[in-house]
Amino acid sequence: MLSLPVVVMAASLSSTPARPLPVFAQQDMSFFITSVGSGDGANLGGLAGADKHCATLAEAAGVRGKTWHAYLSQQAVGGASAVNARDRIGKGPWKNAKGVVVATSVDDLHSDANKLSKENSLTEKGAIVNGRGDTPNMHDILTGSTLDGRVQPGTDDSTCSNWTGNGATGSASVGHHDRQGGGVNPTSWVFSHPSRGCGQKELQATGGNGLFYCFAV
Repeated sequence: MLSLPVVVMAASLSSTPARPLPVFAQQDMSFFITSVGSGDGANLGGLAGADKHCATLAEAAGVRGKTWHAYLSQQAVGGASAVNARDRIGKGPWKNAKGVVVATSVDDLHSDANKLSKENSLTEKGAIVNGRGDTPNMHDILTGSTLDGRVQPGTDDSTCSNWTGNGATGSASVGHHDRQGGGVNPTSWVFSHPSRGCGQKELQATGGNGLFYCFAV
C-alpha cells in the first residue's frame, strides 16, 4: 500500500495541466510552399483555384485573416489577360512558418540576396519539401514565369493552359526550391526548366509534385 506522502505526490502530478503542443504555423507567416498540390497535375482551377488552395492550407495551419495569392503567371491566351506572378504577391516583406524573413520586397525576392533555399522555403506546416537527392524528389515548383517573375514571352505553353491542364501534353515553367539540379537555370527558384507535361505523372517524372508558392498580399 502506498504511504500518504506518495499518494499526495501522485495526486499532485495527475492534476498538473498538460502543456500545449508547439504550433509551427505562426500568425505572421506570409510565405510557404503548398504541402500538397491539387492532385490533378497542373490543373489548379486557374489562378482563382490556386489562390483558394493557398488560403485553405494557411487557415488549416492556423493562420487567419490574410489574403493569399499563388505565385503563378498567366498567359494571354483563350481570351485571358497576361498576368505576372510578381505583380500578384504584394510588396513584402515575407516570412516563412518559422519566422525567417525570406525577402523584404519584390525586388529583393527576385535578386540573389533573397533567403529562399531548401531550408527556408518551407510548407505552411513548417516542413521541408523534398529536394534533389531525396526520394521522391519534389523540387520542381510550378510558376509559369521568367527569372524576374513575369509571364514567359511567346505563344508556347508555359502555364499548362493557364493552370487548367492535366494531360501528358503541354508544359509549365518550374523553379527549383532547393536551388540545385539541371535545366537552363538550375539554381533558380522561379525558372529552372519547363515540365515534361501537365499531368500528375508527368510532373512527378520531371522532379515535382504539382506544388507551388503562396504569398500573403
